[in-house]
Amino acid sequence: MKPIYVLILLAFLFNSCEKKDCCVNFDPVTVTVKFTHNWDGILITQTDFDNFKFTTENGELISIELLRYVVSNVTVGQISKKYQLINVGENTGTEIVLNQVPQGNNFVKFRFGFADVDNVDGVYQDLNSTSFNVPMMMGGGYHYMQFDGKYKDANNQDANFNYHTIRAVNMSNPMNLILEDTSFEVEIGTFEFSKNTTIEIKMNVAEWFKNPNLWDLNVLNTVLMPNFNAQKMMSENGRNVFSLGEISQ
Repeated sequence: MKPIYVLILLAFLFNSCEKKDCCVNFDPVTVTVKFTHNWDGILITQTDFDNFKFTTENGELISIELLRYVVSNVTVGQISKKYQLINVGENTGTEIVLNQVPQGNNFVKFRFGFADVDNVDGVYQDLNSTSFNVPMMMGGGYHYMQFDGKYKDANNQDANFNYHTIRAVNMSNPMNLILEDTSFEVEIGTFEFSKNTTIEIKMNVAEWFKNPNLWDLNVLNTVLMPNFNAQKMMSENGRNVFSLGEISQ
């Protein structure tokens, strides 16, 4: 093809692209996954801790003293973060920033706790330093969640609860522990990203006591870590805890 015709063709393509807005900027974007916490729609903040102000589905009045948990493999498309500790009482770790996310449709998901392949004892130094480990006599690894507080018992007296979730362990034979991965993946959905975006993930804390297992704190309150069936029940309830909130750009 003669040079003059090449120039004419390029000019034609450039003008056509300009008219049809087909010259699109495909620079990657930043996606922030933001975790918020509520009790059946009532926002939970640091100021709500250590006060009897929430009532479980079973009717127990409770106060929250500690609420922290791990999310892992937080993923948007092909970009992910291995794990993060979220501490609600200290308002730390609630935002996870993922850079270099390609524009276009991307799937958003995360795991509550650690899958067995990642739940390796002693490897996460920041979790080691914050007493998030599980004793080796219970299989080692890490907590998924530590949720502590008080409740008004059947005699209207203050009593403690420790709603701690870990990998379920059957300790009936201490020399041969039976372990079951009770972490779970939360699939948020597929979204189109064309600019920097914040996705809110809402945790309804009330759901931990509600569905499908109605939780009676007078029966299941402390020493839940070595309770194999209780751990499976908590995992089942946790699958109803998270939901999509606001998406902002």
